[in-house]
Amino acid sequence: MSTAEPRQDDELPGYLQRLVDSAVDLPLRHRMPEPSATARRSAVLILFGEGPGGPDLLLIEKSPHLRSHAGQPAFPGGGVDPGDDYPVGTALREAEEEAGVDPQGVRVLATLPELYLPPSDRLVVPVVAWWDDPRDVTVGDPREVARVARVPLADLTDPGNRFRIRHPSGYVGPAFGVADMVVWGFTAGLLDAMLEAAGLARPWDVTDVRPLPPIGARAVALPGSAAEEDEDDAAAPTVADPAPDGPPTRTVPPR
Repeated sequence: MSTAEPRQDDELPGYLQRLVDSAVDLPLRHRMPEPSATARRSAVLILFGEGPGGPDLLLIEKSPHLRSHAGQPAFPGGGVDPGDDYPVGTALREAEEEAGVDPQGVRVLATLPELYLPPSDRLVVPVVAWWDDPRDVTVGDPREVARVARVPLADLTDPGNRFRIRHPSGYVGPAFGVADMVVWGFTAGLLDAMLEAAGLARPWDVTDVRPLPPIGARAVALPGSAAEEDEDDAAAPTVADPAPDGPPTRTVPPR
């Protein structure tokens, strides 16, 4: 298994260096000492970069037709394949397949501790990276990915975009309404911990608890949303949506 040790880099933004420095100590709720013997190893790429709206982070929205995690926003990633240099090689390969990320333009900075997701019986290693050579994002296979977005960190830290989601099972956890997506579950929990470690977190209303939206629900349609009329935001995230027919679309530039 290939890992990346946290590294000091004078060229990195301060927030990202703080995150890398605390990578092994993130307060992540999915750390479990005894995963199942059948758990499949996976990796996700947490890719930071400098985008048209300032510092940003790459997210995808999974296809609503998948059997697992249908319609959920997530980091690019997936299960290890034979021959992968796991976990870094797995994360980079998946990001290339799902979002058109050229591995040659990515600088891997650190791997976070392996996390266990009981519902999908997966062990996941988050791989933190910096986009040295940012390019247009693309939707890969539309059967797997519905949308790709470079989400400004300013949107993720905006208290107005933060709330909590209540799952029918009783689970209540952090959520984000960004890039016209509702980010919740594992991805939102990881985002919450990383923003705190990076020193970017701002106070937000933790008493704002909303029901789990249907698959593919848009953030602007959620109860309590303050963004229903804000369709001309100059700092709109860079998003790629798949065309109904034909090849994947390219990046949609900020309006």
